[in-house]
Amino acid sequence: MKELAVLFSLFFFFTPEANAYPIFAQEGYNNPREATGRIVCANCHLAQKPVEIDVPQAVLPNTVFEAVIKIPYDQQIKQLLGNGKRGALNVGAVLILPEGFSLAPPERIDSELQKKVGKAYFQTYSEDRTNILVVGPVPGKKYSEITFPILSPTGADFLTYPIYVGGNRGRGQIYPTGKKSNNNIYTSPTTGTVTKLEELSEGGIQITITGEDGVFTEPVYCEKSDFIIQEGQAVTLDQPLTINPNVGGFGQNETEIVLQNPKRVEGLAVFLYLVLLAQAFLVLKKKQFEKVQLGEMDF
Repeated sequence: MKELAVLFSLFFFFTPEANAYPIFAQEGYNNPREATGRIVCANCHLAQKPVEIDVPQAVLPNTVFEAVIKIPYDQQIKQLLGNGKRGALNVGAVLILPEGFSLAPPERIDSELQKKVGKAYFQTYSEDRTNILVVGPVPGKKYSEITFPILSPTGADFLTYPIYVGGNRGRGQIYPTGKKSNNNIYTSPTTGTVTKLEELSEGGIQITITGEDGVFTEPVYCEKSDFIIQEGQAVTLDQPLTINPNVGGFGQNETEIVLQNPKRVEGLAVFLYLVLLAQAFLVLKKKQFEKVQLGEMDF
């Protein structure tokens, strides 16, 4: 039975596009949220962008609720891909839940919530941190709003808990090794003259700079129109040669959720019922008093 549940989980949530970049953070950091409160995705996705989170104000124990992450961006723009061409932006998110909260199992998700979740594939950050969920990269046009199905815990303290979220759109500027990606401004490695800009068959542009230290040749994975210099132009060391191709970025946000005690809700319902009943009796008593007064006046 357990095996069937696992297979159903994979079928329900799987999408091939999800097996990628979150693993950079998962392999490099035991906890995605640093002591300063910064989420580590910001170490590679350098531009700051907004992200929004929407959760219920309060939930009861052992109930399924939805956490909606919104990653807004202009869906008409294209990002620079690794091969130097332009393509649509992907998005990804990390959701840091309180201890005890977890991804809802498929059998607890109703059809309405299932439709909102779609085919997004969620995975836990690690075996020890099942309360931290990651998703992506997935197509931004389809998943700029991601719904996480969450299961609240049983046996936890009835308190107000913080929830942290990070969301990125587009590629990062730095790999975990510290090496820059091509999603950066390319600068001149030397002082000299640009002698050649040659388009490569596999994508990208090979730039040749002749300077006092010799001839420098390197492939730059971008489009020729991204260069702001021309052949024959003199350049200096660290001079920008291309525009800034980055159109994405990363943002983080936080909110709170109350794990509500069912007895408090029941007590509140009883209290409100008693107040309503008292008000009704007060109105009836007032009408009875008015009738008595009118009767005495007629007499």
